[in-house]
Amino acid sequence: MMRIFSGVKPTGHLTLGNYLGAVRQWVAAEQAPDEALFCVVDLHALTVEHDPARVRRLSRQAATLLLAAGLTPEKCTLFVQSHVDEHARLSYLLECTASDGELRRMVQYKEKAAKAQGSGDGVRLSLLTYPVLMAADILAYRTSEVPVGEDQRQHVELTRDLAARFNQRYGYTFTVPRATHPVVAARVMDLQEPTSKMGKSGETGPGVVFILDEPETVRKKVMRAVTDSGDGGVVYDRAERPGVANLLDVLAACTGGEPEKLADGYSGYGALKRDVADAVVELLRPVRVRHAELAADPGTVEAVLRAGAGRARAIARPVVDSAYRAIGLLEP
Repeated sequence: MMRIFSGVKPTGHLTLGNYLGAVRQWVAAEQAPDEALFCVVDLHALTVEHDPARVRRLSRQAATLLLAAGLTPEKCTLFVQSHVDEHARLSYLLECTASDGELRRMVQYKEKAAKAQGSGDGVRLSLLTYPVLMAADILAYRTSEVPVGEDQRQHVELTRDLAARFNQRYGYTFTVPRATHPVVAARVMDLQEPTSKMGKSGETGPGVVFILDEPETVRKKVMRAVTDSGDGGVVYDRAERPGVANLLDVLAACTGGEPEKLADGYSGYGALKRDVADAVVELLRPVRVRHAELAADPGTVEAVLRAGAGRARAIARPVVDSAYRAIGLLEP
């Protein structure tokens, strides 16, 4: 059986980058012939300082947006991570399989720990170990494929290593998964800082387009996007022209074109920005409309999440129980 799993962390409002790099790919993935599971990974939001009420609000909003984007409960399983105990149960077993060194080599840990230390905050232990929880999220379902953005590739590689190591030490228990990525716009960059990822956590600046932004807000942000100095015209070059390349990637992802070929159709930045703005507004319009409908009927979303957690639990429990037996724990 081919089973797909992926998740979104409720640490901020979902962005255009989340939609193009992950969510839209999930909607396509749910058409797979076997099974697809998608999760709001709320436990991961606790690795840094947070407002409990905001985490709950963003968790509900993320689930609503996933449904608005096109995920259908009849074709996939949508649930909240903390509603399925097997994630936390398996995480400890995988902590007993992982090493301190490989966790400290995680790029995101290094970046976030440095940022926390720079601001005078302590670094929570969960920030170091959360890639193991992410591995548990995936392995609990014997996942075959993990559709993720480019920035999560290292975490999926760790998951593969832990699965193979556990299987070798204790007998076959987990499927070794692989990551899949969209062809373009796997990593949408900030419109004002095109060498940095368009992130949702704590960002409110003009370089971040949120899925729920009003059309005029989207247009203003795109029209003010940083391009590049020089007289070379519109050229797709990620290294030397990251601002223009980012706009072309977004346009290609919205329209189904190829960034390099799209560049040939423009002689100036103004026309490119207008077309990108139009494409993004039209891409997000149906999502915003459907989100408003679902937000007005929260009981529907809650029912989907309850049913999804039940289905997820039924899949994960026998897998995690088998891992407990394999590693040497007595059955209750």
